[in-house]
Amino acid sequence: MLANVLANVLGSGMTADDISADADLVDEYGLDSLQMIAFLLGIEDTFDVELDYENLRLDHLRSVSEFADFVSNLRAAAQ
Repeated sequence: MLANVLANVLGSGMTADDISADADLVDEYGLDSLQMIAFLLGIEDTFDVELDYENLRLDHLRSVSEFADFVSNLRAAAQ
């Protein structure tokens, strides 16, 4: 589902299947600041979580799988 949100934000015909789990969100997909905001808001809506922006670091966004783990941990803590 995270890959679906990312593909939506990136547009340009990209699908969730095109998203690599090891891909760097910034370096490989070139998310700019507006796209990053749209992505983070989309994650909050899709996963019904409130991201902890104070503890969110660039390292969390260094790979799709790393960020998925971050979101998963937030969801687990909320339950």
